[in-house]
Amino acid sequence: MIAAPQLKRWTFMVVMLVSMLVSLACVVYPMYVIRPFRAQGAGELAAALAVARFRGITTAACAVVALAAVALYWRLQTRRWLRVLAAAGAGFVCVLAVLARVNVYELMFHPVDHPAFTAADQVKLDKDDKLLVVKINGEARAYPIRTMGYHHVLNDIVGKTAIVATY
Repeated sequence: MIAAPQLKRWTFMVVMLVSMLVSLACVVYPMYVIRPFRAQGAGELAAALAVARFRGITTAACAVVALAAVALYWRLQTRRWLRVLAAAGAGFVCVLAVLARVNVYELMFHPVDHPAFTAADQVKLDKDDKLLVVKINGEARAYPIRTMGYHHVLNDIVGKTAIVATY
């Protein structure tokens, strides 16, 4: 039979571990499912969007629970390294709570404001590459779909006209 203080220590560690796993799942699962150039099923996409919708409040609650658990665990545990390990776990849950508020897709898919171009005869494209092509006032630009798939928005000036190419 486990002694009462030992049981309490294990309970706090299990609470900490569950908080960590729930927070990690809230941050990682939507990023795993909703990534570019990957087919998503309707069910997994719906689940990922639901997780993404509620991950802010969920990870904040997990951070509060983890901080409370580490505070109570700290009082019961006498070994310094276990206290530090528990505090690091709570810190990790807090970091995940902050990361849950960052929209990684805005960071990944930022608009291209100053595109660089190469002459058509110097460009190396695969035979299957597709392009968005714009011609205004005798000036032409071609934007590879592969690049546009990552940025989605490209601001440019073609033939002295400001345009926004999007895909």
